[in-house]
Amino acid sequence: MNIFTSLIGSRLVATVSALFVIGVGCAAGVWQLDRAHQKMALSQSMAEHAQLPPLALNGRSWTLEEVLQRRVVAKGHYLPSQTIWLDNRPRPIPAGGANSAAQSGFFVMTPFQLQGSDTVLWVNRGWAPRNTENRTELPPVSTPDGLVVVEGIALANPGKVYDLGKNDGPIVRPRIEQNLDLAKEANLHQWQQLPFILRETNVDGLDGLARSWAPPTTGVERHHAYAFQWFALALCGFIFWLVTGLKQYRQQGGDQSE
Repeated sequence: MNIFTSLIGSRLVATVSALFVIGVGCAAGVWQLDRAHQKMALSQSMAEHAQLPPLALNGRSWTLEEVLQRRVVAKGHYLPSQTIWLDNRPRPIPAGGANSAAQSGFFVMTPFQLQGSDTVLWVNRGWAPRNTENRTELPPVSTPDGLVVVEGIALANPGKVYDLGKNDGPIVRPRIEQNLDLAKEANLHQWQQLPFILRETNVDGLDGLARSWAPPTTGVERHHAYAFQWFALALCGFIFWLVTGLKQYRQQGGDQSE
């Protein structure tokens, strides 16, 4: 029996299994490297856009493509009664260091009506801690009254987390949701709404909200580590297949020599 027959021909199940492990490992490793590349490209794009003057949202209707990742500024007033509390959101950058890195809380999403029009803009005002003992007890957060100016970064959404199912029931106050669906909110309120959100970048203030947003490159090292692990798995699968095949080849060669 030649070595090709021993390694492949007589070990079809082992060969297919090894190819599956190698294929999955390489594909997952490439995907992790691509995610790291996307984050670095996003960071570079946002750094370039940060050098540009902010866009004034008042006075005209903007599209997502026109403002995405750009600094924007808006003048108007908040509609605090329609605030949505997005649950299970990590603190942007823990003020207390690594000990509070896993602290979970809310992103406070409040609609903002632009001055001089009926257009509404959703604003991610920042992060607030959650009461771990009573989920429905909201943290003390103050909302400015009257005419205010907010500045921040225009994004497609505030980020998404895994949602167990759609909440199509009646609205319950306070509104604690997993994700923000802009199209759903526009249909629910029947108002004119901009197709993006503003993530406020003002420094942490007296309103009880944290806005020390993590840079887009956060997690790049983790993606590289995951990629290494997946490639290592693929390599281990190949080595295991090769070593066991060579061992079988030697055993069969020894049996035939007797």
